[in-house]
Amino acid sequence: MAGRDYDFLVVGAGLFGATFARIATDRGYRCMVVERREEAGGNIICDNIAGINVHRYGAHIFHTSDERVWNFVNKYVKFNRFTNSPVALCGGKVYNLPFNMNTFYQLWGCVTPAEAAAKLEDERREAVERMNAAGIASPRNLEEQALSLVGRDIYEKLIKGYTEKQWGRRCDELPAFIIRRLPVRLTYDNNYFNDLYQGIPEGGYNPLIERLLAGSDVVCGCDFFEDRDRLAASAGKIVFTGKIDRYFDYRFGKLEYRSVRFETEVLDMANYQGVAVVNYTEVQPEWTRIIEHKHFEAFGDKVYENPRTVVTREFSAEWHDGMEPFYPVNDERNTALYLRYKALADEENDVYFGGRLAEYKYYDMAPVIARAMELAEHIAR
Repeated sequence: MAGRDYDFLVVGAGLFGATFARIATDRGYRCMVVERREEAGGNIICDNIAGINVHRYGAHIFHTSDERVWNFVNKYVKFNRFTNSPVALCGGKVYNLPFNMNTFYQLWGCVTPAEAAAKLEDERREAVERMNAAGIASPRNLEEQALSLVGRDIYEKLIKGYTEKQWGRRCDELPAFIIRRLPVRLTYDNNYFNDLYQGIPEGGYNPLIERLLAGSDVVCGCDFFEDRDRLAASAGKIVFTGKIDRYFDYRFGKLEYRSVRFETEVLDMANYQGVAVVNYTEVQPEWTRIIEHKHFEAFGDKVYENPRTVVTREFSAEWHDGMEPFYPVNDERNTALYLRYKALADEENDVYFGGRLAEYKYYDMAPVIARAMELAEHIAR
């Protein structure tokens, strides 16, 4: 590379970087995309195992009510009709998620919305009265918050164990804001999301990433920080999607994350659990959920066309160097630390930060795309 051969250097070939590169390239800009991993795609990479598209880094279900984002992705791939309807397993019994009339029937035998509303009110009242008796004006932690929202029965069966596995901490040690609200529906609706649009790309997410990156120069297996000066000098502007604290050499200390460990296996059966996602809400077993990948793309009798299936068990883990960072720990300490790094980022000239690691924020896929589109419209006019 001689001089500034590119208009934009995009650090990270995940969904944010790929979306930005697509828009910038379409507008006539030259983009170089560097990716630390050996493949582009970030956490939405899929592997084909036993003829099944396997979500390598956990279930990724596209959903949005943003028509602009939906139209954008549909220019590049066709989406199927997958609807996320997970279930929870507790005490050998199955409960529908999110909490809806099916759940309330399974828990309490409630048949009508009026019955369920009355039972929920009784459950909440008991929890609030206990807090009032103890002189607690407002929930101080996640446990008290959950109890005040849905009561003890739902909390102990469907929230407590799963949450403590997910975060590696007791619920009474977690901040209340993690579950400011819990979805409660007085309808027989098992669709986890309320969005207008939902589905999985036919053939998995890899074709989407390939088409978003077409026209850009993509270099995988390239760690930006190992050749930072040369790479930065190759482009007029940088779009950075990696860890914001590392960009600034951990000047104020390291941000914390939760990570996830995956155990994937091929089973000689056509249908293991009958649904894509099963949450395990008790402390044991150790995994938080099991994903059966074929249900993302095979519906009805088509499930049985492939005599094998692939399942992945997910184990939440404390993050440390060398592990993939998944979920930011947005407690007071980490939020304050991120804001210090953000202040430095705001002072950078021609360097723009976006995505879950650069913004230290949990993002679903559609908001990631919307944010990348917004940035592209701002700096790649």
